[in-house]
Amino acid sequence: MIELSDDKILYAFSKDLEPALTVKSGETVRVRTKDCFGNQVQTPEDELDSIDWDAINPATGPIYVEGAVAGGSLKVRIDAIEFDGQTASCTGKDEGVYGDKLECWSTRLCKIEGDELVWDDKVRLPLTPMIGVIGVAPAGDPVNCGTPGVHGGNMDNTKIAPGATLYFPVAVDGALFGCGDMHAVMGDGEVSVSGAEAAGHATVTLTALPDLSIDTPLIENGTEFGVIYSAETLDAAADGAVHRMVDLVSDRTGKDPAELVMLFSLCGNVEVCQMVDPEKTVRFMVPKHVLDSYGFGL
Repeated sequence: MIELSDDKILYAFSKDLEPALTVKSGETVRVRTKDCFGNQVQTPEDELDSIDWDAINPATGPIYVEGAVAGGSLKVRIDAIEFDGQTASCTGKDEGVYGDKLECWSTRLCKIEGDELVWDDKVRLPLTPMIGVIGVAPAGDPVNCGTPGVHGGNMDNTKIAPGATLYFPVAVDGALFGCGDMHAVMGDGEVSVSGAEAAGHATVTLTALPDLSIDTPLIENGTEFGVIYSAETLDAAADGAVHRMVDLVSDRTGKDPAELVMLFSLCGNVEVCQMVDPEKTVRFMVPKHVLDSYGFGL
């Protein structure tokens, strides 16, 4: 297996970056990632006011995938996520959903024991491994790793977990893939502005799909298929995700859009990924058995 260390990092997804690694289509890479603080918060004495904020939200990469071409797609299978033994969480003044009520930064360090996060002597939470920042280079100006968009980025989607497969629209040859900002535990919304942030390894398989044209990230797992969309508001993000799902399925099955949207109103779920970044992110998930009934496929 190919390994990529976390000394090859990016702070913005950009078409102008030199590849840290070049792989063939279909190869698997074990990527070492820093946490969203750039591994700068390791002890209770590490104050957020004193860290280097230019080194926040690093992603490891970029990885050039042979065969990935502008106008096509990159398929990314999440094979495994491994964590170091400690997590860090934070909130603060004007940060997250409750930041209007806060006056200063607060941080919390937690230990990982087995498959649980130890919050305190009363609360343990099961690990829900996920990748917060994951994507490819955009066509236009660089997009910092704290912001999501059609290229992916800081989507903070709890479904980006082991066993999931993502599809990204490729804007530049080679795709220039990167990932980081992994969470050991996080709820939908990421309301404090952080999850249980953890360094570790993400193992991904990268496959070029030059003939698949899409305009926003897609995701599937064993039971669901969905569209991920980011916009300035949650309403706009939800609207974009639902419209794209209906159009995608209608185009590939020939089913009437009105029939599909009525069906999806019964079985589909609009789910908030995060509501704390410059763009808010929503996913619209539909059961795969419903789509399979009509012969849907990418």
